[in-house]
Amino acid sequence: MALNGVLRPGFVQVRVLDMAEAIVHYRDRIGLTLVSTESDGRVYMKAYDEFDRHSIVLRECDEAGLDLMAFKVCSEASLDDFATKLAAGGYEVTTVAAGEQPGVGRRISFVAPTGHRFDLYAEIELSDNGPMTNNPDVSQLDPQGMKAIRFDHCLLYGGDIDGTKKVFEEILGFSVSEMVVDDDTGMIIALFLTCSNKAHDLALVRHEEDGKLHHVSFLVEDWSSIGAAADIITRYDVSRDIGPTRHGITRGMTIYFFDPSGNRNEVFAGGYHYYPDNPLRVWKASSVGKAIFYYERELNDRFMTVVT
Repeated sequence: MALNGVLRPGFVQVRVLDMAEAIVHYRDRIGLTLVSTESDGRVYMKAYDEFDRHSIVLRECDEAGLDLMAFKVCSEASLDDFATKLAAGGYEVTTVAAGEQPGVGRRISFVAPTGHRFDLYAEIELSDNGPMTNNPDVSQLDPQGMKAIRFDHCLLYGGDIDGTKKVFEEILGFSVSEMVVDDDTGMIIALFLTCSNKAHDLALVRHEEDGKLHHVSFLVEDWSSIGAAADIITRYDVSRDIGPTRHGITRGMTIYFFDPSGNRNEVFAGGYHYYPDNPLRVWKASSVGKAIFYYERELNDRFMTVVT
């Protein structure tokens, strides 16, 4: 599948309340590598199987949540094209100078109708210890903790998910792979967007407050890895939300838990492969329990209401 335009999720910047606790969680429990701590206090991390310098940015703050989610695009020319299209669509586009994050080139930034900030960029330095490319072993680093392979996706909550759907479909070239709709009105309650052949790279749920983070997800290898993550969660008294279980939507295997600041994390494995000619998968709200938690077939209140 030839990918152009937006290639994939690149990095996410998350607010944490206590940096020392956050480092232990993301490094030692999830298994990320600490790349650098910069003079402004931000901490940069990556998963062992990622080529790029970093994919997770932690910023200490008095309120947990999401600063921004960034996507990598295929070229500087594509970045300019998106800036033009976003401006023509009525979005205020700002430029973030190269080097605002170490190793990252020029970015463009906009706020979607759900109140979330998204950045696009074309250039980022390669990691010094990314996947090997010459007679490559499976990994250059020994995987630690939950053995997160990569930053995979985010689920975000906000009001105007129809507006955000429009900008991602019509301007950024994403496809909707799956959605949940109201039984009677057909109103979209949740939608799953992909710029690749993954089941989703971004998910959105309709919510009364804008700009909210539901979870940051990390890919792990398989169902056994989900079980191993559950062992770590129990061993170190990490706050667990639900799982191990499986989704009906995306078919992914999952466990949800919280970082020490209350930001929800997920480790995720599997899921179907998406292609642009696939029919849209639709769930009715009356079946949303099975859609979200396929085995339990019902939702827990915490999963639906706790966001940062």
